[in-house]
Amino acid sequence: MTHIDFYVPQNPDVGNPDLLVCRFVEKAFRLGHETYILTADPQRSARLDELLWTFSPGSFIPHRLSRCGDDSADDPHTTVFIGHEEPPPTCHDILVSLRPEVPGCFSRFQRVAEFVGAEEEEKQQARIRFRFYRDRGYPLENHTV
Repeated sequence: MTHIDFYVPQNPDVGNPDLLVCRFVEKAFRLGHETYILTADPQRSARLDELLWTFSPGSFIPHRLSRCGDDSADDPHTTVFIGHEEPPPTCHDILVSLRPEVPGCFSRFQRVAEFVGAEEEEKQQARIRFRFYRDRGYPLENHTV
């Protein structure tokens, strides 16, 4: 069964929230996990693509933008993918969801990381997603970061 983790910023006024995503992805990469970052739009995908190259001077995370229908098996060294469309069918380890709604593909992943935004509307959307998962019996965990 898919395990769902919610990440809530301790101090939402500090820094770029996408940096939390980058740190999470870096840790997942170092632990050998394949990760798909699902964004709401192409602009956020592009921002995260750029940020993953630059957020830490000593970090290297091989990643690429994903397009619908991509096959992640064509590059065995890339384990981090970013996109705003349905993940490729070969992705099934970790889903980082940056969408306001529950992704339709979430249950095929072993783990889903939900990052809660600082704005009140984003918090409300996260509460709706939390209830959705909880009401269906998925194991949930909250993390203050």
